[in-house]
Amino acid sequence: MTDTLLPNGIEDSGGDGKHFRKGCNPLAQTGRSKLQKQRASLNQQIIKQMRMRAGAENLLKATNNNKVKEMVVLELSYVNSNLQLLMGQLEGLNSSVDVYQSAEETTNIPLIALGLKETKEVDFSAPFKDFILEHYNEDGRTFEDEIADLMDLRQACRTPSRNETGVELLAKYCSHLPLIENRFFSPTRQTGIFFTWYDSFTGVPVCQQNLSLEKASMVFNMAALYSQIGTRSDRQTIAGLQEAILSFQRAAGMLSHLKATFTHIPSYDMSPAMVSMLIQLLIAQAQECLFEKIALPGVLNQFISLIKMAQEAAKVSEIYDQVHQFMVQTPIKDNVPLFWSTMSQVKTNHYRAMAHHFLASALLDHELGPNDDEDQQEKTLSQVYDQLPEGCSPLDILKNKDERERIGKAHIRRAISGHEEALRNYSLCQHLEKLEALQEILKASHRRSLDKYSDYDNEEEFVDYIEAPDIISKTEHKAEMELPAATKVKVTDFFQRLGPLSVFSAKQKWTAPRKIRVCADDRDLGFTLKGEAPVQVVSLDPLSRAATDGLKEGDYIIAVGDKDTKWMGVSDMMRLMKDVDEEGIEIQVVSVIDNSPPMPTKSATFSGNLPKTYSMICLAHDDEDKSSKTRKVIKKSSFLSWGLKNKMKSASTLSLPTDDHSGALSWNKPIPTFPNSSAYNNDNFH
Repeated sequence: MTDTLLPNGIEDSGGDGKHFRKGCNPLAQTGRSKLQKQRASLNQQIIKQMRMRAGAENLLKATNNNKVKEMVVLELSYVNSNLQLLMGQLEGLNSSVDVYQSAEETTNIPLIALGLKETKEVDFSAPFKDFILEHYNEDGRTFEDEIADLMDLRQACRTPSRNETGVELLAKYCSHLPLIENRFFSPTRQTGIFFTWYDSFTGVPVCQQNLSLEKASMVFNMAALYSQIGTRSDRQTIAGLQEAILSFQRAAGMLSHLKATFTHIPSYDMSPAMVSMLIQLLIAQAQECLFEKIALPGVLNQFISLIKMAQEAAKVSEIYDQVHQFMVQTPIKDNVPLFWSTMSQVKTNHYRAMAHHFLASALLDHELGPNDDEDQQEKTLSQVYDQLPEGCSPLDILKNKDERERIGKAHIRRAISGHEEALRNYSLCQHLEKLEALQEILKASHRRSLDKYSDYDNEEEFVDYIEAPDIISKTEHKAEMELPAATKVKVTDFFQRLGPLSVFSAKQKWTAPRKIRVCADDRDLGFTLKGEAPVQVVSLDPLSRAATDGLKEGDYIIAVGDKDTKWMGVSDMMRLMKDVDEEGIEIQVVSVIDNSPPMPTKSATFSGNLPKTYSMICLAHDDEDKSSKTRKVIKKSSFLSWGLKNKMKSASTLSLPTDDHSGALSWNKPIPTFPNSSAYNNDNFH
């Protein structure tokens, strides 16, 4: 059950010059590949049925024909029935935990792995080429290789290998997404690219045009991949258990990051309630592996060791009980597979029974001897119980053989009843019945407790049966969330040829590139340069040849001759232009267009039924009435404006057009002073 990898062969221009893996071969006939293929097929059938249901419901609302209504209602019943069947099949796939287990796994209770979210293919080619041409004024066809590499990387992320290489592949794509977002996703226009992801539990598709869904789904799949690595680990070795513990903790850390970062994703499998439950499930499985790690070398048959193991087992049971309580709450119980909630209930009872078995062994098999540390044993036993039966104390139990045996038998009876309850839970779920290894483990544990009880059961002796008190859970190795370092991978922008992202982004707008002839006059170009790449023109002499040819202050130099200079700093640019003579050299420059809207562009309020529309330019009036806060501040002329007269136009008052010049109508009266920011923020703008 290994993941088949396609050979590396695509240069990773978005990484460190190496090659990135293409992920698992989707045609490889491994158990996990088959499962993902079935999941994708089910998702397509579910969306088809949902579209049919939506169409039928719309027709039912639109028609008044009773005969048509009867036919539509009948069709709806068929569609809903098909949807229920498909949802049941999807639940069956989510219950197929045996596919994700280690090949050597025969003696451990199976663990639950999260399935990867499925997505549709996305074609970036045409939208990105158009955006590069329209926004960056470059030929998008020259970026076909970069676009192809991005699409190959996303396609590879649909079938990642189940190891750290697969996680790194997803993390690499995640690191590229902010760069892609800044390059191509403008806040003022839509790209026309739709990202569709399917709910991993219900198969319901969610579609968005922004990258939030894409980012969140990748984080979810990284968590799912870590959970699959954890379930695949060989839990018969310390190294394998350590790998499983770390993987589950990292999966929980990824989901915690998802919950904190993406709060409004319209997919139920990534809702806060569902993510909280999944985190608790992963932590419970990590704690279970920690318990197995302690027990793997063997449990010392000593009083203190058995007491500690009892409390460790009680801790695992407690966490699984919390998971089960999460799963039975609405609406989680309507979306989580029954297999999951039943498995958590089985483990709750199984590990609680184990805790009582360990404690019974400590009390029945060990007596307080003269060489034993009485104080230590008393302290240890007192920390096990929250409340003892009336008239009992830890010291009485330790010293009184009959009392010790009576409490020990009570614990072994609770162990037997707990194992029987776990077996009963197991028999109620059809998906659990397929896990024969789990059944054998539960039966073996039950037999062991029965044997222990039979060793001390004396039918002729009259015993005052008591209920064994609950065991306080305690652990010396608590499982905690861990955010893996692999979430942030350093990558190189696929589209770095467009220029530094701090300047050449989707948020900025520029003029089309202009060609300027730059000539040296007594080794003076008529301007100076500043800034990191790309360099910016400052201190422009208005009488220079460059200024006459159209060069402006603030222009960015993007090319000198045939050489692209977007990534050149001032020193490199000066070296490039130091040999410019009187004949000059041609450069290309762009100017930033201020695309920030006015403050505010328009704000409409309603008074009665008459709309009033105000604009900043319509609210100016005579200088006498202006307060010091609203008076316009005139920017002083820079030294570069020498010899030029700064002509200022007087303020004018603009009004809404009207045929009435008498000012009788309320909306034709002089417009009041525009309110200050505090008034605007306090909703006093009327």
